[in-house]
Amino acid sequence: MALDQSFVGRTYPPTEPYEVGREKIREFAEAVGDANPAYTDTEAAKALGHPDVIAPPTFVFAITFKAAGQVIADPQLGLDYSRVVHGDQKFAYNRPVRAGDRLTVTSTIETIRTMAGNDILDVRGEVHDQNGDHVVTAWTKLVARAAEEA
Repeated sequence: MALDQSFVGRTYPPTEPYEVGREKIREFAEAVGDANPAYTDTEAAKALGHPDVIAPPTFVFAITFKAAGQVIADPQLGLDYSRVVHGDQKFAYNRPVRAGDRLTVTSTIETIRTMAGNDILDVRGEVHDQNGDHVVTAWTKLVARAAEEA
């Protein structure tokens, strides 16, 4: 059954703050194989004009996808997560994520559409720092595969 179009535009409450640590950034950079010294060396980051180490661009996926969990778990929406696959991800940065940031995410359902029986849901995550400044916007596309016919 198609998802309810009336959910387009629904915004969920901001998440609790996520404190970005140097070690988490280093671990993430190692996991994705990015040896950029700005991710691990404070002096290298400062030489580039940053106050501390910065995170690789895809670092925020973990917190924005977790925030999208509010959408996924909304019983009124009726999304069958057992049928969901991650379709796409985009980011638009105002500035890099930095060690010491305390980030919150506010998720909004941007679009819901049905294609070939599959429900496609676009969720926008607005990420702000401890000062309320916008850091990055992340878009997550979720595809709920059509139920197989018996």
